[in-house]
Amino acid sequence: MSARALHLVEDDGRRAPAANEPEARISIVVGDDHPAMRTSLRRLLESFPGFDVVGEAGNLALTCKHVDGHRPDVLVLDLRMPDGSSIETINDLRKRLPALHVVVVSVDDTPGFAQRALAAGASGFVLKDRADEDLPQAVRGAARGEEFVSEPVAGRLAQMRQALTGGRLSSRETEVLRLIALGHTSSEIAQHLSLSPRTIETHRAHIHRKLEVRTRAELVSYALRCGLLST
Repeated sequence: MSARALHLVEDDGRRAPAANEPEARISIVVGDDHPAMRTSLRRLLESFPGFDVVGEAGNLALTCKHVDGHRPDVLVLDLRMPDGSSIETINDLRKRLPALHVVVVSVDDTPGFAQRALAAGASGFVLKDRADEDLPQAVRGAARGEEFVSEPVAGRLAQMRQALTGGRLSSRETEVLRLIALGHTSSEIAQHLSLSPRTIETHRAHIHRKLEVRTRAELVSYALRCGLLST
């Protein structure tokens, strides 16, 4: 795999194909509100063997309709859509359809946005000006349960994670820590991330253990010192 992007393999119980074993076809839905970009993304993906674009949409409502109807392997979704929050939509879709993988495409190279997308459940974050090079790789990686982030975001995201938490927290745990620092309760965080309160409590326990802090006040102080609220 390319050394120019960040890859983290996650164990999702699926075996990678052997060298002489063809990879399964990957079904894809594309959601982007710009018709020219949407067409460009579709044509790019359809030019690669093994990719089947089964639907496309220009807003989140229709994107979700296509996802529910086609149950694709991967959703390629613009970070900014006109009718709602892409981050919240990723949360909702991943909760309802845990087998779905999401690759976010964006013109914004801010690592904080990449962090929030990955924390919401996305598997990839691809800059639109690098789509020709990165998107096919990100889609294949997502279908295998791998994380992919385009450069130059990847390097700055790794630096941000290291600066914020010493590299000890996962993307999800970092987002939970950020929401704790903003004053949200476990129930509010659970609703925001479309998770159960019990899952949030488990994340909080892991954060306390990894950061070696005991109280909520210490968590807030740690997040403030690291500048987590600025992301």
